[in-house]
Amino acid sequence: MRLTTRTNLATRILMACAENPDRLLKTAEVATLCNCSINHTAHVVQRLHTEGYVSTLRGRSGGFLLALPPEKVSIGAVFRLFEADIPFAECFDPATNTCPLSSSCRLKRYIERALDAFYHELDMVTLRDLVQGNCGLSALLTLRPEVPDSCVR
Repeated sequence: MRLTTRTNLATRILMACAENPDRLLKTAEVATLCNCSINHTAHVVQRLHTEGYVSTLRGRSGGFLLALPPEKVSIGAVFRLFEADIPFAECFDPATNTCPLSSSCRLKRYIERALDAFYHELDMVTLRDLVQGNCGLSALLTLRPEVPDSCVR
């Protein structure tokens, strides 16, 4: 199994927002922090905005910030948002499936169960779990001069 770049970037963007709760983030600075293109970052931020995960403010002094408390952001839900439109295997999309084994193959059922277990585990993880007390992450993503005292070492 492999996650799309969009899913990975969405998680990085949300972590950057959680690490910088008191400021509007610029797409360019987050792209630099996350080692991604500005264009790709902008597309993911737009999707996160559309789905209510970030709030945006347009204009020269604009930017974006987390729209929900970190403990309300389910990582499973974020992964589903960005992964749901991509079938895991050819047989998962009836419109494009050309596999000659589909009518008799049992593998799809087992893959579905594995995916359910995967998402179940991620449903129990929140954005807060990823960032709270994570000194290494704070050092990488915080746009403040120093890591806060609340960082657990």
